[in-house]
Parts: sequence; C-alpha cells; structure tokens
Amino acid sequence: MAKQDLFESSPIRAFDGVTNGGLKAGELGLVTAKKGLGKTSVLVQFGMDTLLNGKQLVHVSFDQHSSNVISWYDGIYTEISKKKSIPNEADVKEQIVRNRTILNFNQDNFNLEKVVNTLNALKAGGIEVATVVIDGVDFAKAQESDIQCVANYAKATKTKVWIAATAEGDELKDAAPKDILPYFTAVVHLVSKNAVTQLDIQKFGDAKNVESTLKLDSKTLLITAK
Repeated sequence: MAKQDLFESSPIRAFDGVTNGGLKAGELGLVTAKKGLGKTSVLVQFGMDTLLNGKQLVHVSFDQHSSNVISWYDGIYTEISKKKSIPNEADVKEQIVRNRTILNFNQDNFNLEKVVNTLNALKAGGIEVATVVIDGVDFAKAQESDIQCVANYAKATKTKVWIAATAEGDELKDAAPKDILPYFTAVVHLVSKNAVTQLDIQKFGDAKNVESTLKLDSKTLLITAK
C-alpha cells in the first residue's frame, strides 16, 4: 500500500498527464539538455517510477559511477516520500532497490549493441526488466545500428527505454542525428528560461511541441506542473 501511495504521488504522474499516459512498453524516449540542467534527475525519476510500481529497472550509466547513481535515487526517493507519511519508509525503500540493477560502461569500448547483449543475458537469467534508462549516451559515438538494436530489444521484450544525451541546441533537430531521431517516440528537452528549467516535450508520437507547464522544481529537481 505504501509503494502504491508513493507511485501515485510520483512526479511522473504529471508527465503522464500531458502525454496521454506517457511512454508505452516497447517504446524509446529521449531526454536532452545542455550539460548541468538536470537530465540525470529526470532519467532517475522515470526509473524510480518503475521501482515504485514494483517492477524491475536497469539503470545503465556511461558517465557516472554506481555510487553517484545510487545517491541520485536516494535523493529522489527522499523527496517523493516527503509528500506522504510512510511509517515503514526504510522497509519500503529496501523493497524498491531490490528491483534495481545498475550497470556502468565506457562508450569508447562498450557500445549500445553490447549493452543490449547484457540486457538479454539478464533476461535469460530470469530478470524481467520493465524499464531501462541509459544515461550519458554520446550520439557522436553511436551509429543508427546501435539505436536500432535498442529499439528492437525494446519491442521484442516490451520494455520501456529512456536515453539521456547532451544537446547544445534547443530545437528538435538538435536532439539527435537525423537518422536516429525517428526511433524515439518521445523527445523531452530541458531548457533554462528566466531561471526556471522547463521540460519542452518536443515530440510525443506524431505530435510536436506538446503544450505543457512541466518544469523542474528548483529545490528538489522533481518534475512538477505547478
């Protein structure tokens, strides 16, 4: 019951509210921004949402050590749990992290196709992954075949996949190379405007520039529509 309460108060409910339920199983989503604007925070919130829903998550990082990734999840969990009075908070957190697998790779010698091979090995070992989040992807080091491999994995296993990458521009065409962009159902771009980090939903399905008031809370970094 406690996990359900936390799931219902997850910041991802705000995202789902403006995207007709959010990313579906088998689809790819992309989070982009300039460095330091909160890509990892958003990615972790998508990951935490899966954990609060009692499902298996794999967090792949190309640019952070496991200890840093764990700190992100601890912080996001703390902020979400503040919204609810959870008497057995430590027990709930322990249950949640049991469903989390963190993997660290270097994209210079471990491409996305190899990541998919690792994910398939986890599946063969009996881990039914619901969501995969991949942080720190450098599209300059990725080919269309890499993204296609991820897309095929997502579709075959009915897994949601969120990828985060740096984008220096603020237009949809800047989010990813032209041949890679069509693989993503959703593209969410973080942009700083008037000291507020807004979530611009540049693409969701066939829709472009979805209207929303989503932003990151300046103190908690949680997604909010207020």
